[in-house]
Amino acid sequence: MSVFEIIILGILQGLTEFLPVSSSGHLVIAQYILDIEYSGNTIEILFHIGTLGSVLFIFFDDIKNIFLSYDKNIKLLFYICIATLPGVVIGLTFKNQIELFFDNLIYVGFSLCFTALILIISSMAKFENSKHTILSSVIIGFAQAFAILPGISRSGMTISIAMLLGFSPKESARFSFLLSIPIITGAGVVGLTSNNSLNIFPIELIIVAIFISFLTGVIALKFLLRILQYGKFYIFGIYCLLIGLTIIMI
Repeated sequence: MSVFEIIILGILQGLTEFLPVSSSGHLVIAQYILDIEYSGNTIEILFHIGTLGSVLFIFFDDIKNIFLSYDKNIKLLFYICIATLPGVVIGLTFKNQIELFFDNLIYVGFSLCFTALILIISSMAKFENSKHTILSSVIIGFAQAFAILPGISRSGMTISIAMLLGFSPKESARFSFLLSIPIITGAGVVGLTSNNSLNIFPIELIIVAIFISFLTGVIALKFLLRILQYGKFYIFGIYCLLIGLTIIMI
């Protein structure tokens, strides 16, 4: 794989990791267009390291306050743990089966259409300033677990479901991205050890991938938070629908 391909995929990963359009789905499409033959989600796992850094950078104050005010935030940590469990269990149990979907372009097209449907439906949400509970955490957790499949957006599913449960767009995004920290970290560790990624790619390409995905991830995350403020989350649904239908038809 060339540096150019790494840069293109790194930019794509960084932008789409946080925008609700499915980074995994876009990477499958890009690999198809660029004719990159690496199968499974090895490349995506490498880029996850960079995008994890983006979350830590943007939400540094929130993360710092959680640990500095541990007593006040212990419930939030508990709910994040609860919401993380479905993804961990499903991801580890069906890891081999899930990786097969990363080589199926048509499946990605249908998954993007499903993501579009959820995003558009979320525009009908009524915000009730809901409080986190075990039930809401489990529901959001299963939404995140479902997004392990390529074409299903993790941020799109978790933010949309949270809003449909009555959480404000700001709190939905905050919980979604704090929730991404353990799942992205876990996926990266498991992927690096099981797929032997560090030996597949030269170290210079790995460094470029991490830096590019980190930088574009920061830009995308700031953009998404602004879009949520203006209540225009559904526009990503229109985009996913157009891309999904295009893939299916070709």
